[in-house]
Amino acid sequence: MEYMRNDPILKERRRDLRHNQTEAEEVFWKHIRDRQFHGLRFERQYSVGPYIFDFYCPALKLAIELDGGQHNEEVNQEYDKARSMYLKAQGIDEMRFWNHEMLRHEQDVVEKLAERVTQQPIAPLCPALS
Repeated sequence: MEYMRNDPILKERRRDLRHNQTEAEEVFWKHIRDRQFHGLRFERQYSVGPYIFDFYCPALKLAIELDGGQHNEEVNQEYDKARSMYLKAQGIDEMRFWNHEMLRHEQDVVEKLAERVTQQPIAPLCPALS
């Protein structure tokens, strides 16, 4: 059976990433954890298909990535581009911020997310019953 979301094969990797967060991820998480950001639930290290997101909001179908400098390297840019196309095909939007942006301009990042959240309709978590 193929798992589309949170594939058990990636479980250990997701756990490792949660236990070894970057400083930027820790700072960001304090703003969005426990439904404190617009009442929305965010997941850490959530996977869809072969990709693991830093953060994911199921209600918005929104993946959030905090990127380090390695994402400037050509090979990683190609990977990120393929990943973005895959996510788009799954109906998932993404927002990307640089780690240094989160650490130096924390409030700006949070405000950008707030703008996105207030502009985007919230998707139902399950289909309506008829």
